Amino acid sequence: MSHLMNTYKRIPVAFVRGEGVWVWDESGKRYLDALAGIAVNTLGHGHPGLTRVIAEQSRRLIHASNLYRIPEQEALADKLAAISGMDTAFFCNSGCEANEAAIKLARLYGHGKGIEKPAIVVMDRAFHGRTLATLSATGNRKVQAGFEPLVSGFVRVPFNDAESVRQVAEHDRSVVAVLVEPIQGEGGINMSSMQYLRELRELCSRHRWLLMVDEVQCGLGRTGKWFVYQHAGIRPDVVLLAKGLASGVPIGACLAGGPAAEVFQPGTHGSTFGGNPLACAAALATLQAIENEGLIANALRVGEILLDGLHRALDARPGIVEVRGHGLMIGVELDRPCGDLVGQALEAGLLINVTMDKVVRLLPPLVMNEAEAHAVLAILVPLVLKFIERPALAARA
Repeated sequence: MSHLMNTYKRIPVAFVRGEGVWVWDESGKRYLDALAGIAVNTLGHGHPGLTRVIAEQSRRLIHASNLYRIPEQEALADKLAAISGMDTAFFCNSGCEANEAAIKLARLYGHGKGIEKPAIVVMDRAFHGRTLATLSATGNRKVQAGFEPLVSGFVRVPFNDAESVRQVAEHDRSVVAVLVEPIQGEGGINMSSMQYLRELRELCSRHRWLLMVDEVQCGLGRTGKWFVYQHAGIRPDVVLLAKGLASGVPIGACLAGGPAAEVFQPGTHGSTFGGNPLACAAALATLQAIENEGLIANALRVGEILLDGLHRALDARPGIVEVRGHGLMIGVELDRPCGDLVGQALEAGLLINVTMDKVVRLLPPLVMNEAEAHAVLAILVPLVLKFIERPALAARA
């Protein structure tokens, strides 16, 4: 009997070693990793530059309190400011903590404007975390159920619908910010249009709201630019990061610019472990590898191979709703629950995920090459085709 709390429906396999986009289980079986720990293992497994930096930093200093200066943290903040266009950075340990920081920042900003009960516009199908505040901002009743009462202060609107936000602006004077995922990952790889992001920027500027973009899953080169909002040519006020920032070492970041950059002051927010030397050194090594190895361009190139192969094989097939994605963030939506595909792919040596019950999700490491992308297609496409043909075969029988 395990003494682990029963919070996960774990798949009965344990991985003990990894190299690049491959992992091995206890029995020695090899698997092609098209999930990257849910967009975490940016550099795949066992990246020599990353592992060397982690080992060297662990020998020097693992943790130092934020009561003192942390040079690695300062260097990481400088690097993130340079690639994001933001001005300041707060470091924490996860995506939900980064979103918590943004929620607190927005509320403090609102109180500074004299708003008694500041509200944040959030989207249907969004996912921002599992703490009480981020759970309340999340647009999924299945995730929220049983944890009521939820935290107030959120106004929910349809995703990818700027007109609904305009309506909120006309009728609700308590709003101080908009929180949006440019691509909803947990929500099913739902894509925002670039025009939608530009309209949100214009609305926020007009009403002096903060535009806060949650790029915890979609950011850091996965879509062919450092951040999705850069495809739209806009500058948010707050950017939330985590997952792939240190390629497996836990870290989160709340970046802020413009009017949001100086909202937090000493004593208004903090973290015990956030931004420790080890995590920041790993994050710096990750960002350096992304640049030095051309992984942003690689993500776009390899993503196009995966998307093109999936479109060619699955478009217009009965049972397939849509193939969608950008770079190495891809979803295949079926017209029925398809969780069984996870186990079938595992048996065939491929790691995938299903979200929202009906969407096969691919989030490969940014180091995946073209041959490995074709190997993903060679395993996944036949599995999906066989899965969607089953009802038709049963009906004919």
